[in-house]
Amino acid sequence: MSAPLAVLRPEPGNAATCARAAAAGFETVSLPLFAVQTVAWDVPRAADFDALILTSANALRFAGERLSGLTALPVLAVGPHTAAAAREAGFDVMAVGGGDGAAIAALAVSIGVKRALHLTGRDRTLSAGGPIAQVIPVYESAAVPVDPVRVQALVGSIALLHSARAARRLADLLDTAGIDRATLALAAFSPAVAAAAGVGWAAIASAATPDDTALFAAARSIADTRGR
Repeated sequence: MSAPLAVLRPEPGNAATCARAAAAGFETVSLPLFAVQTVAWDVPRAADFDALILTSANALRFAGERLSGLTALPVLAVGPHTAAAAREAGFDVMAVGGGDGAAIAALAVSIGVKRALHLTGRDRTLSAGGPIAQVIPVYESAAVPVDPVRVQALVGSIALLHSARAARRLADLLDTAGIDRATLALAAFSPAVAAAAGVGWAAIASAATPDDTALFAAARSIADTRGR
């Protein structure tokens, strides 16, 4: 395909997505909009919960040594990459869900989970309630300065949106730089992420499942439509 993929997620996910995209035959433009960092948190008693909900592998990467106190909890993970990271960290993955946080909460209900612990970032979609007994942020994504020249380099690309926050920031950066949104297309992790970007883009497609393979398929569908 002729249009490169703009990879906007923070490291270490940025490099991983770029590598997967290259293996799939795509050219990429790397422009992390955020940097992920650990936040202080207190580990609760694992015995107070019946499952651990993870919507991002970042919760595993940045939770630190305290995470070892929760490995007795079975994991419900969003997407295969989060599930794989949970297994590598020593967890038993009981279910892998597609879609967004709301979908994994619904899955938790369907399999009888009643008191789940959700480890997540400060910017999150799920709150305590229903099958989720407690939500604990263990990391945060801090916005990093972005050179306007690098923003201009995104023109003509298909931007990959892994989060609603990235969608909103990309829109703000383009608007501030006076760049027409119609010069970019978007491939988003979910319809909710796509909606966060607003309107005016050249094209928008959402991934069928929350993983890079499906995201690339969404990007390819945009390229195929443009080529007709």
